[in-house]
Amino acid sequence: MTVEASGEAPTATRCGFVALIGAPNVGKSTLVNALVGAKVTIVSRKVQTTRALIRGIVIENNAQIILVDTPGIFLPKRRLDRAMVSTAWSGAHDADLVCVLLDAKAGIDEEAEAILTKVASVKHEKILVINKVDLVQREKLLALAQAANERMAFAKTFMIAAISGDGVDDLRRTLSEIVPPGPFLYPEDQMSDAPMRQLAAEITREKIFRKLHQELPYQSTVETDKWEERKDKSVRIEQTIFVERESQRKIVLGAGGATIKSIGAESRKEIGEILGVPVHLFLFVKVRENWSDDPDRYREMGLEFPKE
Repeated sequence: MTVEASGEAPTATRCGFVALIGAPNVGKSTLVNALVGAKVTIVSRKVQTTRALIRGIVIENNAQIILVDTPGIFLPKRRLDRAMVSTAWSGAHDADLVCVLLDAKAGIDEEAEAILTKVASVKHEKILVINKVDLVQREKLLALAQAANERMAFAKTFMIAAISGDGVDDLRRTLSEIVPPGPFLYPEDQMSDAPMRQLAAEITREKIFRKLHQELPYQSTVETDKWEERKDKSVRIEQTIFVERESQRKIVLGAGGATIKSIGAESRKEIGEILGVPVHLFLFVKVRENWSDDPDRYREMGLEFPKE
């Protein structure tokens, strides 16, 4: 047995997986980024931007908190929808504890009610996180917290505004105290387990969401084809945006290529900020019919392909 020079034994570490469960657009991705202190998962005003389980990794005191940002839980209609909902629930069951997020403004609506009913079957400790509290009067918040706690026994309740960071420090500190004892699973300087190629593709996909408000984003995917680190320290990246129809390809390109240029410029800037080096980004748009029925595409997104 070794003892440090001070005569004190080293502090025991803690490490655990924390799943964030909630309806679409409740603020899970924003909360992950706020807890980590950096952008590790894409955020959009449109629902359903998170497709796979992208983890943010937080070090707080002697604990490593691995955040599992699940797709928003909703009533699935298509094959891709079913895969996303299945992934969300598997993330909840596989984690060490679960944070159930409610939108303070929406309250316990039909989607939240369904989630509260189903999350009761998850055996891990559950924490209630009411987000967007800056948009609602205190009396309503207290009534919402009481109503949710009457439905099931939450270990703790937090009221936060993830977008401004209000209440996030308290939540982070509490999570560090209740994740189970154990060694760190990731290097201390690592913020996400998503490879940079995947993160770069997610960033470009986010820009498509922000630029195009039609049904298109739900029928598109982005893949990083080439990643070359050059001698001058810059990075050359080639990505392909896949859509299902030629008409969608024309929407992404825009008149005279204006839309694709704008998407590329914004994506290149953000990837460069994360990497800390100049980025040369080249985007291509291709039609891949019925890609949402292709099992290989699901595997690339980290989703299990639903049989039905």
